[in-house]
Amino acid sequence: MNVQLFIPCFVDQLYPSTAFNMVKVLEKAGCTVSYNTNQTCCGQPAFNAGFREESKQVCAKFVKDFEGSDYIVAPSASCVGFVRNYYTKIFDNSSQHNEVKKLGERLFEFSEFLVNVLKIENLGASLPGLATYHDSCAGLRECKIKEEPRKLLANVKGLELAEMNDVETCCGFGGTFAVKFEPISVAMGDQKADNAQATGAQYLISTDLSCLMHIDGVMKNKGLDIKTMHIADVLASGW
Repeated sequence: MNVQLFIPCFVDQLYPSTAFNMVKVLEKAGCTVSYNTNQTCCGQPAFNAGFREESKQVCAKFVKDFEGSDYIVAPSASCVGFVRNYYTKIFDNSSQHNEVKKLGERLFEFSEFLVNVLKIENLGASLPGLATYHDSCAGLRECKIKEEPRKLLANVKGLELAEMNDVETCCGFGGTFAVKFEPISVAMGDQKADNAQATGAQYLISTDLSCLMHIDGVMKNKGLDIKTMHIADVLASGW
């Protein structure tokens, strides 16, 4: 199966190892992976900041960069959710409407692609220890992802999963929300960190590095010894 990679801005700039680990896992699953080096942003930051016309220009480039019929896989439910749920509105009543609709049907977050498209739940990964999982808002509410990551983590050898309290509550990042409403954002992250610590977990795992970046900053400030890991990094462990 041919798969195109979409690597979000912050993954490219701050967490490139996660992108490489996603390639590693997809290739082990039998996929032929390609990466269009012309790709940039999905347009979500500008859109959420209110720059709708500027965002549309970026979105139009995204549509062009991912032409074709291949599946598109990304290590970010946030970006996937934006393309799926907002591109049809951005390009409503335009010549690109149908193309955009089909694009959304080809685009998947990493864990849902493995479980729902490839029908794979065991990648032979190994990571001894206790972990807890954070449901990102985009993953849970925009992409309807809940069981897929947990099915994958249940098959990681040596890993035990403990659910934290209020697991579906926002961590407080929210992109520009963390900048515009810093005190609220920090308080929400603080609550999430405390709930993670209460499980006794050594690892905090999620589908979204944006959430993990925020929570990790809060936990380091609190002096908590919990390692944050993207699910791609977990599934690439031990082999």
